[in-house]
Amino acid sequence: MSTPVIPAPVILDIDSSVGDLPDAHRLDLREHHETLRLGCSLPRMRWLTDKLDRMAPASADTVMLGSGDFHHLSWPLIARQNQHGQMRVLVFDNHPDNMRFIGGVHCGSWVRRVTALPFVSRVDVVGITSQDIGASHAWENYLRPLWSGKLRYWSIGVDTRWSRWVGASRAFCGFPDADALVQALVNDLGRSSEPAYVSVDKDVFSTEVLRTNWDQGVMRANHVDAVIAALRGRVVASDITGEVSRHTYSTAWKRWVSAGDGQDADLSDAQVEAWRPAQHTMNLRLIDWLARARAA
Repeated sequence: MSTPVIPAPVILDIDSSVGDLPDAHRLDLREHHETLRLGCSLPRMRWLTDKLDRMAPASADTVMLGSGDFHHLSWPLIARQNQHGQMRVLVFDNHPDNMRFIGGVHCGSWVRRVTALPFVSRVDVVGITSQDIGASHAWENYLRPLWSGKLRYWSIGVDTRWSRWVGASRAFCGFPDADALVQALVNDLGRSSEPAYVSVDKDVFSTEVLRTNWDQGVMRANHVDAVIAALRGRVVASDITGEVSRHTYSTAWKRWVSAGDGQDADLSDAQVEAWRPAQHTMNLRLIDWLARARAA
């Protein structure tokens, strides 16, 4: 069996958090850090989409987004994959990223936008342990994509019984541990042959694997590897986020949203540097796994 050709990753260098990667194509967007981080207006997103269309190939190369504060940038990357026909989107994340947000799009609300794309058959958010999908935050979740079958939550150890009260229980797949979740998801993926887009937010991993500046899940490397392997030959494109970086917002609403979301804004430079080697090692592993799962 021939060894797959690993495509050169594209680094959207917005927060200087992604280390050197072999043959990477780095796009310098650091001057737009404040306007893009955490969230942005829809006109700003259209500007970025145009820029990406000119500068970054819409290929199977893995795009590195930097901090999890930029996960909403997955939306334009997925939106330009319509040439593959109907496809699934698999999002590894400790949070649903389907929360109500007014005035644009942010890193916790972008999934709803992806479910609205006509060529996306379903979005599966995998590895959620956050109480964002618990009863106390039920009202914050966009329900339409859950009702329609376009969105499914795969969670671990979260009480989601409230979903029955609103008629959305079929969209909630709850498990006692990561092993059980992975087994069920691998079985589910095996019943489909659709192409897939994979987005990995590394806050899905246990803190024993690596550290981010958001609350984290419980998944291990072998769990993510097993799911990606189940997609072998079907991954058309992918992105990775969840680097560790710190930023003090100059925009008042971003300071308010960040504090309300429980983001760790008090990291020291020493902590950031201490956590980056494990982050870099995981990036190399993820890029390799995603390359091996690439569609021909």
